[in-house]
Amino acid sequence: MNKIALYPGTFDPPTNGHLDLVRRSLRVFSRVIVGIAYNPQKHTLFNPRERLEMFREAVKDLAGVEVDILDGLVIGYAQRHKVNAIIRGMRAVTDFEHELQIASVNRQLCPEIETVFMSPSEHYTYLSSSVVREVALFGGPVSEFVPEHIEKRLREKLADSSRVQDVNNITLL
Repeated sequence: MNKIALYPGTFDPPTNGHLDLVRRSLRVFSRVIVGIAYNPQKHTLFNPRERLEMFREAVKDLAGVEVDILDGLVIGYAQRHKVNAIIRGMRAVTDFEHELQIASVNRQLCPEIETVFMSPSEHYTYLSSSVVREVALFGGPVSEFVPEHIEKRLREKLADSSRVQDVNNITLL
């Protein structure tokens, strides 16, 4: 049976945790679409096209994975692409309320599409794109958190001091 999953997210930048969920999703679904989302409430470091390119490079050797930019509502994209399930990653209990709310709204809008919650491998439970950006911003090592090509793009982007906003507004680890 040909089951298709959509794994939506901002992915700013894609991390090894995101890639872990994609690989593990392929055990359950024959095809996984990674949907690069634009969220006007988030101030991203990379634009959607850059995030798409980074994610495509990271999954180029994985059969059954495609990467696309989401337009509009996630559930609308899922319907248009005949998706069976939406993958949502949950690292901790703190993610639960927000993810449950999104899943409930999506179920109300389209009950045929299931939401599948996946927890990351234990090695990645602490990992988020914002942590990676923050560590990189202050010169810390991120090679354990992202693929090499993403680390390179992250360093290049952060070297452009005009992209780095007010450091005083960033929470230090």
